[in-house]
Amino acid sequence: MIKGPLNPPKGDYRIIGILISNLKFVFNAINLLVLSLILNFNSFSQTDSHVQESSIQYLASSINQILSDPFFDKTLIALDIFDLADSISLFQKNEKLLLRPASNMKLLTSAAALLNLGEYYSFRTDIYHAGVIEGNTLFGDVFVVGGFDPIFSSEDLDSLVVVIKSLGIKNISGGIYTDISKKDSMYWGKGWMWDDDPEPSAPYLSALNINGNSIQVYVDGAEIDSPAIVKLNPETKFVDVVNNSVTVASDDAADILITRDWVNKKNTILVSGKVIKIKNYEHYSKVNLLFPERYFLTVFKEKLEEQDISIEKQIEVKSLAENPVYLTSIYTSIDTVLSVVNKDSDNLSAEMLIYSMAYNDSGAPAVAEDGLAAVKRLIDSVGFNSDDYSIADGSGVSHYNLVSAELILETLKYCYYERKDLFPFFYNSMAIAGVDGTLKSRMRNTAAQNNVHAKTGTLNGVSNLSGYVTAKNGHLLAFSIMIQNYVDESSKAREFQNKICELLAEYE
Repeated sequence: MIKGPLNPPKGDYRIIGILISNLKFVFNAINLLVLSLILNFNSFSQTDSHVQESSIQYLASSINQILSDPFFDKTLIALDIFDLADSISLFQKNEKLLLRPASNMKLLTSAAALLNLGEYYSFRTDIYHAGVIEGNTLFGDVFVVGGFDPIFSSEDLDSLVVVIKSLGIKNISGGIYTDISKKDSMYWGKGWMWDDDPEPSAPYLSALNINGNSIQVYVDGAEIDSPAIVKLNPETKFVDVVNNSVTVASDDAADILITRDWVNKKNTILVSGKVIKIKNYEHYSKVNLLFPERYFLTVFKEKLEEQDISIEKQIEVKSLAENPVYLTSIYTSIDTVLSVVNKDSDNLSAEMLIYSMAYNDSGAPAVAEDGLAAVKRLIDSVGFNSDDYSIADGSGVSHYNLVSAELILETLKYCYYERKDLFPFFYNSMAIAGVDGTLKSRMRNTAAQNNVHAKTGTLNGVSNLSGYVTAKNGHLLAFSIMIQNYVDESSKAREFQNKICELLAEYE
């Protein structure tokens, strides 16, 4: 049953009609406002899109103008540039070609190390004794266990000496031994060239390193017609010096040669030629040394003896004794090592990252292939097939390495987009244009100075630069520039890289 009137009074129809009419007006007004906003938004979007397209076209035109130089008639360049803020490619050329990365390989190694070891990882060098301390004598041995620290120095040894001295020890009845069992016996990376010896950029590899496994040699003139004065840093009996140089009066005749007897595999420093009589050790060189763990032990023993601590037995490589007494450790953080790897392009540090990734607690020595497998896993994670590339070492010294600008760029993108937690460590480890590292003298007095964070890469006929730059519009850009197959023109290749980076810094 329906209660009340079936139809409302006629007066109510009028009120309802007015309400409906007003609602239609409001609805139409809202429609017009929304449509206006949409049209204006589309207009703005089209304008923004047009401006962006125009900027990209201008950038491409400017880069192509650089690439029109006759230098590139005979020389190959691969380029890949990406706007991380807008997630858009800005320029690509030959980006898929397989080329030698040189030290740009260190970017892949660094990223893999951060992913596998973590930002809190530290390299450690441990010291123990095995025996009993009675009075001022240690009746037993001292052991140093190598843990791949690539930047352990003579100054760090001083800290170990202080610890031993603090125990009141004046005599060690045994010997000083080093345990290097964490690493295999391979002293060089795969594909390293025989004639790189004795360059410090091709250091001998060990689980226990010191002073970059190299020694500094300074040469100064003495009296006329006398042999030059030779000084070493550190001063050590681990090396012999054969000095066949002569001091002359005129710098026109000066022609000094400093090397190591690498042909006969000896740690003998050879100094020959003519040096002008000066007094500031102007002639300086650095050479690598064989058997870095023995170099370590020798300098360690010499420092102990300087503090009147005697050692009765010989120094040797030997596994850690059972039930040793722990004394102390020297730690080096991974971010410190990464800065040395990427700012200074240190090859030893890059290879020690590889071995650190390879090592586990099974007791078996680390092998490089296991560390390189971590780099290959990174490549797979980035979205590529690691089998499509050749990964021979962690530093880029090997000519067997083959990667693409596309792969390097995608690694830079991956670190930025997918690992925000690790990105600051990665970004801050790179050289800064005009400020430090291998870019200290480049791009000065340009918009790229104190802006570009990048990794250089140089071999004979190879010059690469990959990293990040903040554009004028505030966007962070990632880029990879690989220039190869030229003869003795690395400086010119770097000039083109600088120009491209300057364009990116001005991009808006």
